[in-house]
Amino acid sequence: MNGKKYADLVAAYIATRFRTRNIQVYREVPLGTSILGRPRRIDVMVSDPTSNRALAVECKFQKTQGTADEKIPYALQDIGALRMPGCIAYAGDGFSEGILHLLQASELAAYCLPDPEDLSSCSETWELDHVLAVTFRWWDVFIGRKKPVRPD
Repeated sequence: MNGKKYADLVAAYIATRFRTRNIQVYREVPLGTSILGRPRRIDVMVSDPTSNRALAVECKFQKTQGTADEKIPYALQDIGALRMPGCIAYAGDGFSEGILHLLQASELAAYCLPDPEDLSSCSETWELDHVLAVTFRWWDVFIGRKKPVRPD
């Protein structure tokens, strides 16, 4: 899998998993300028026209170790500089230990590796599910089938 295919997978996952939520999912959306002053294109933009909320999702997939690690600190800083909610969805076995720790510890990153055949929520997608739930205030994503506590 390459970066484009990963971004396509993440976009398809979000559109499929949350299709009943009346969201719109877009690919390659121009959105202002980066922290270096260059035009920015967001990999995936999720919009809820009802609430007028949106989330920008940058997608980073690293299959093998290499120089892409060096881009992650910049990507985290750039997504943090957006004037809207945003996160980095990431997956792959090629991140160095240090970069993986940086991603895991960041409030701006969420691990996400959906099954391309299924596209349902699983143990590999819950972090991005939670970012979407907080952004769009879908509290039932957290609560699931739990029953509220009733006073005696």
